[in-house]
Amino acid sequence: MLFQLPLVGVLPNWMTFLLAVVDLVIRVAVVGIIPGNRRPTTAMAWLLAIFFIPTIGLLLFLMFGNFRLSRKRREQQREVDEQVRALVESDGGDSTSAFAGAEWLRSASKLNQQLGSLPMVDGNSVRLIPGYEDALAAMAEAVRGATRFVNAEFYIMSSDEATDELLTALEEAAERGVEVRLLFDHIGTARIRGYRGLLRRLRSSEIQWRRMLPLLPILGQWRRPDLRNHRKILVVDGEVAFTGSLNLIERSYRNPRHRRAGRRWVELMARLDGPAVTTLNVVFATDWLGETGQLLAEQMEPAAAAGTVPAQVVPSGPAFANENNLRLFNTLIYSAQHRLSICSPYFVPDDSLLYAVTTAAQRGVHVELFVSEQGDQFLVHHAQQSYYEVLLAAGVKIYRYPKPYVLHAKHFTVDDDVAVLGSSNMDMRSFSLNMEVSLMLPGAGIVAQMRQVEDLYRKVSLPLDLDAWRSRSILSRYIDNVARLTATVQ
Repeated sequence: MLFQLPLVGVLPNWMTFLLAVVDLVIRVAVVGIIPGNRRPTTAMAWLLAIFFIPTIGLLLFLMFGNFRLSRKRREQQREVDEQVRALVESDGGDSTSAFAGAEWLRSASKLNQQLGSLPMVDGNSVRLIPGYEDALAAMAEAVRGATRFVNAEFYIMSSDEATDELLTALEEAAERGVEVRLLFDHIGTARIRGYRGLLRRLRSSEIQWRRMLPLLPILGQWRRPDLRNHRKILVVDGEVAFTGSLNLIERSYRNPRHRRAGRRWVELMARLDGPAVTTLNVVFATDWLGETGQLLAEQMEPAAAAGTVPAQVVPSGPAFANENNLRLFNTLIYSAQHRLSICSPYFVPDDSLLYAVTTAAQRGVHVELFVSEQGDQFLVHHAQQSYYEVLLAAGVKIYRYPKPYVLHAKHFTVDDDVAVLGSSNMDMRSFSLNMEVSLMLPGAGIVAQMRQVEDLYRKVSLPLDLDAWRSRSILSRYIDNVARLTATVQ
């Protein structure tokens, strides 16, 4: 029952009867309420929690069951989308003619524009940066050259020996009159050692900074506690931008346990020059609007062409009505004909993505998945492992990046036609709960760059054998399967 059985016999009969009626009404109600606009697997997980641990399950659902942002934030997103659509139409409308890709790729571009409003733009230069310290140094160098504005947005920030050069560059830019704006996820950053020191440093600077999705009940700032802004974006003067998987923190995340184990994160960032910088800045400006109410309209002037690579920015998250990243990923995976290479640190797919990947392998596409041998998050890593057997049985080749390193890069390539990279993992949290940004890059040239990165992973990774995997202990299987039950509500 919803109320504890020990109360029976203590309370008057009429109150016991009333509680039983309330319990029954709640159970009947949630069966008809919880499945609305949710995946059946997610709804079933919540229902099981409520039926097996009634009081706690119901409280958890009331706290975590709503995965949408506030009405105000959703309305702001719609307003920005409408403004971007109007601007695109005034510039010629259909962006799918911006590149000479395959018909199916133009269809994917149209899908992205329909869901996220941002068009495919040609004339970009893209350089991949697989080195952790190299990416931080490249961003610091770009900031040192800023003359008008710098917009930075990262899920996690830290003031440490690895990020000091970049933070110093941001401080010095602000001191010389450059408008420097900085966003970081409140909970994502607050749980890192040295958070108070970071706040002191920011408060003593001239940087304009805000917490993203702040949880400060005293100030009236409250929402579902596990919603996160997981994006990583840096824009300089509207001419240069960086995006990818890297957070602004040293490679062991300031965690003594990670340092003792030698655990270090492996990332992939991209530097962009050209019109795609403006579309990335639209994403930043939308998040800045959500946290401050300030619209950065003066920064939306399109950047000049700087190369020949087409690019399309795909924002996603609970401010949108659809799971933009999941729909894009499924579309591209189903279009693969020859080769599909995926790198995801947290591969916990929903049914649609699992079917897309296994179907690709079963119809003859060479599919490979790069993951970490040892993950940094216990439940997510074990939930991920619960999918390995069905993937291997379908013909997917799984390569495990050796511990103690954590392969945190997030990207994939389809045939020689398109590469995708960004902040989004291939898990249900990234599809439904996190605000993410992905970058779709058509063209054999950028795919060749990405293949060089994939080749480096394959060279050091250990292939997983199906028979060996099936022979793991019963306890390991049990832990994986239990963790899998949590995947839909993580």
